[in-house]
Amino acid sequence: QVQLVESGGGLVQPGGSLRLSCVGSGIMFSIYAMGWYRQAPGNERELVAVISSGGSTNYAHSAEGRFTISRDNAKNTVYLQMNSLKPEDTAVYYCNAYYSGRTKLDYWGQGTQVTVSS
Repeated sequence: QVQLVESGGGLVQPGGSLRLSCVGSGIMFSIYAMGWYRQAPGNERELVAVISSGGSTNYAHSAEGRFTISRDNAKNTVYLQMNSLKPEDTAVYYCNAYYSGRTKLDYWGQGTQVTVSS
C-alpha cells in the first residue's frame, strides 16, 4: 500500500519559517519525482516546487527565493523548507509522487495545513 505522510505544518507569524516533511512508503521512492502542491480555500491546487529523481528542482514564481525543496532517498523523505512566509502562503500543502515510465503513477498525501497569521 502506497502512503505519503506529510508533517510539519502549523501556525506561524509572517516572516517566520516552517519545514514540511513527507515520508513515502510502498513505492521505490528514489525513482519518483516528488512535488509539493498547495490549495487555499476557493482556489485550485497549485504547484509549489518539484524535485526530480535526479535532484533537479523547479519552483513556482511565488516560491522562488523563499522555499527550498530537497530529498533524502535513504529516508524516503522529501522536504520543503519555507522561509519568509507570507499570509498568502496559507493553504493545505500536499505531497505528490509522480513516476512517468511505461506506466504513469501518481500518488498524493493527505495534506498538512499551513497558516501564516499574526
